[in-house]
This record gives sequence, C-alpha cells and structure tokens, in this order.
Amino acid sequence: METDALIIGAGPAGLFQAFQLGLQGIASHLVDALPHVGGQCAQLYGHKPIYDIPGIPVCTGAELVQLLERQIAPMQVPRHLSQQVESLQQRDDGRWLAQTTAGTLFAARSVFMAAGVGAFVPKALKVPGVDGLLPEQLHYHPLQLDMASGHTVLVYGGDEEAVNAAIACASSCDGPQSSGGSGAAKTYLMHRRDAFQAEPQQLARLRQLRDSGAIEVVIGQITEVRHAAGRLGAVQWMDGEGREHLLSIDMLLVFLGISPRLGPISDWGLSIERKQLVVDPATQATSAAGIYAVGDIVTYPGKKKLILCAFHEATMAAFAAAEYLQGEKPLLQYTTTSAKLHGFLGVAHPGAQ
Repeated sequence: METDALIIGAGPAGLFQAFQLGLQGIASHLVDALPHVGGQCAQLYGHKPIYDIPGIPVCTGAELVQLLERQIAPMQVPRHLSQQVESLQQRDDGRWLAQTTAGTLFAARSVFMAAGVGAFVPKALKVPGVDGLLPEQLHYHPLQLDMASGHTVLVYGGDEEAVNAAIACASSCDGPQSSGGSGAAKTYLMHRRDAFQAEPQQLARLRQLRDSGAIEVVIGQITEVRHAAGRLGAVQWMDGEGREHLLSIDMLLVFLGISPRLGPISDWGLSIERKQLVVDPATQATSAAGIYAVGDIVTYPGKKKLILCAFHEATMAAFAAAEYLQGEKPLLQYTTTSAKLHGFLGVAHPGAQ
C-alpha cells in the first residue's frame, strides 16, 4: 500500500496524529498490535476517569478514544489492527518499506512512531491444543462482545476486564438462543482463585449473576484445549487439589493481561536512550529522515509522559512532516476560519453560499 504517512500505534497519540496530518492534507494509515484502537488508554484506563484533558473536565479512557475517533472520522483513516510492524527499511527513492506480522506491506513517504512504551501485546494462553482453534472461537481482550450471543462461553481471567466481559456475556447470552431454540447459552468465568479485581459495583453485579446462575464461576486453570478439526469442544482444567476436569464450551475469551514490548523498533537503527526514541522537540524528528515519534516512546529534555503533551507533539510532527513532504513550510491556519481546513473536516465554511 502506498501512503503519505504510516502511523505505528493507534492510542490517543496516534489517533490525534492522524487528525493533525489530515489537517495538513496528508493521508495516513494506522497500525496497532491490539485488536482495537485506543492503545494503553483503552486497555488500562477504559473505565477509569481522566481529569487533565483540556476542555473535558472528566472522561474515561474509552470515552476519550471515542471522541478522538469522531474527530478523525472525516479523514477516513484506514486501520490495520491485530498486527505489528516487524520490519522497516528505506528504499532508494526515500520511501520507507514496512511489513507487518500479518503480511501487510506499506511504502510510506513518512513514518510516525506513536507506540507508547511499546506494542501492547495480549499474553497468550499457552496450553496444548490452543494453536488449533479457529480465530472466531478464541479471542484475546475483545472490547465488543456481540459475537458471544448464543454461545457457551468461557471467560478466562480474574481482572476487571474479565469480570466486565463475563457480566456482558451473561447479559447478552442469558436466555434461549435466538436461532434454533435449543435452550439457554451459558457463561463461565474461570480464575485460579475465588477473588476478582474489579470495581465494587462490578463485583456486586457478579455476585448477583452468580446467585441467579447466569454466570458459573470455576476456580482452576486451563491445562488443555480439546477440539476436532479446529472446532472447539471443551477445555480441560485443574482445580486447587490437582484434579483434572472437562468443561464443554464453544467460545473462549482470554484475559491474561497485556505486556508492552519495544519489539523490532530497537533493530531499525534509530537513536534510542533507555528504550525511548531520541527526537528533536521542535519537529519530533528522529535520527532518520522522514521518521517522527510522539508520545511515551520519545525522550528529549523536559519530556513529560502526559496525553496532552503527546497531542502537542503530534501537532509539531505534522507541521514538520508537511514541510518535509511538500518542500515548503505550511501556512498556519485556524479551524475557526480556514475554508481549506473546513474542507478536510467536511464542515460548511461560514462564508460559503
């Protein structure tokens, strides 16, 4: 894919980077290792309040991501999720050739690193049989749970995300299946001990659903996945006494946490200090021409790891990239008055007839 800009990382910094590039008339693509946009903000602070976003007294991480998505909607930025850029090389014509773990290939005139502290990769379930499952039967940290309706679901994990997922599945799956009428779907929640990390109201809701039978809590650990021709049939699990049991299910949702990895970025020849990319704060340019970096992944004198600082850095990087790509400094225009910017945003200019 040919593109003016490739943004690696779809957290708040990456999303706002796409917006600022769009205001400069620069088309971009977003790549992220997670199966959804929002990065660390959605994954770790999805339901927690944030108080230091200008003009927004309070919002959750998920709400901030939704607002940023609304903001870039006019730019129609393609997303390439559940994949990580594994190689980055400069071609003779100056473009950067990037290939992802999914085999997607980009030829980008500029690259923007917005990968936070690295790519957030879900921790994989490593037991016999798991590699043979079909993709629609095994999901890591899904945000949308509509696909669970009508299935016998096992939510595996004990943190807030797992609890919320089990509650959501029980709410959507409890009752007769909409097609086939073969009885009620079932939601299981499995954790190694009968203690869950979640907000008090969520724990109270979990107790209600346990008492009603909508959620069955299983205390143990998965030791094997059973399937036939890729079709999930059951998991084998071990209780605290070391006894093995079988649990029949047809969908597995895994919440074992996520971990940031700098990954292949360290092999791309960019100047790095303490696992952070060194940039010029005036342009956010890295040591390689045409590559910029913003957010928690960068370092420079006075750097602060705050979302609002990343927004400023994305603005500086967009102006610098516009000059790099277009060969001249872009004019400073204001979204309140610029007909050109109104065109990018898809809004009517006040002076238009």
